Amino acid sequence: MLVVIDTNVLVSALWSKNGAPAQVIGMVLSGSIIPCFDYRIMNEYREVLQRPKFRFPQGQINALLDWFNFCGQSVIAKPIDLPFSDTADKKFYEVAKTCGAALITGNLKHFPDDPQVISVSEFLEAQQNHS
Repeated sequence: MLVVIDTNVLVSALWSKNGAPAQVIGMVLSGSIIPCFDYRIMNEYREVLQRPKFRFPQGQINALLDWFNFCGQSVIAKPIDLPFSDTADKKFYEVAKTCGAALITGNLKHFPDDPQVISVSEFLEAQQNHS
């Protein structure tokens, strides 16, 4: 299954190893879901995860993003002409729409009302129902 993972999910996963976002990242690491991204998303991941306020070890950031590059799918996203309150979120939606992936986010309100955009808990529940 293809997914696009919003940066807030990555931050939460690294912040709390036992939370629902960490389960999503565990699914990436186990190969049960495939992360999709473009260069803009990878740049945002790196920039946000390296912020001093988070104090995430550089080796942990590199290992996670290297794994995304290794097992994920790089996409050339098609631009979408929709208004976004935070234009930084638009790239996640564009990648998800381009490759038909679920967009997993902790901030549903930042995205259009679209069944492709799903919360972490909704995604995990759907995965359990398909097991």
